[in-house]
Amino acid sequence: MVDSSAAPQRRRDRFTSKTQAAARFVAQRGILKPVAWSTVKVTVVGARELRDVPKAFVVVANHSSHLDAPLILGALPRRLARYLAAGAAADYFFDVWWRRGLTALFFNAFPVDRSGSNPRSISARSLLDRGVPLLVFPEGTRSRTGRMGRFKPGAAALAIASAVPCLPVALVGAGIAHPRGSSWPKPGRLPVGVVFGAPMMATAGETAAEFTERLRAEIVRLHDTYAPRILSPSRGSAPVAADPSPEGETP
Repeated sequence: MVDSSAAPQRRRDRFTSKTQAAARFVAQRGILKPVAWSTVKVTVVGARELRDVPKAFVVVANHSSHLDAPLILGALPRRLARYLAAGAAADYFFDVWWRRGLTALFFNAFPVDRSGSNPRSISARSLLDRGVPLLVFPEGTRSRTGRMGRFKPGAAALAIASAVPCLPVALVGAGIAHPRGSSWPKPGRLPVGVVFGAPMMATAGETAAEFTERLRAEIVRLHDTYAPRILSPSRGSAPVAADPSPEGETP
């Protein structure tokens, strides 16, 4: 006779609940995306790179604005956005109940410790191992200057430990449209871009620091390649699809 109590149990909580995922997706696509898309003019590039992304992965992006997470969540297709859990600063987004509740509702947020002394941030590895994809901003905080800062190796280390790919994303113009210190995006629907790169795996023997530098270099490349056309009032000489469906856009 088999003792059923000894069988492994699949853990279900807000990160993996189908019911909460459905409610969260309605909140994201019914509230968050319409509000964000109404304040800025969004261009999505590289959706074809998302076709073969597996269930578990780590989104790695530059960070300059409160628009960043809403832009990424709104640009990803439902298959990839449904359970995506965004890293949020534990000392700010998890310090009071209402911010904790809102970040959980809209971003499926998990706490990221910026001080190095809070053990709550260790949940990220367990989420990946349970098939929950993560959104991480390796700079740790929004850029003060608009320039891309140094990337911390945590996201790369997580990907290496769980043997999952990183999805590089370059966010263009978000810090101009909604700079740090502002309470709302600037008027006039300024142009912003979400540029997806091809999924990247760490190579054999590659350290987290080395993989991090390779990820950062790719995000810089994506940003610098598409920023002139996305930010140009005329969209430049080569067309870039504006406000496309994430599933149907072609760069």
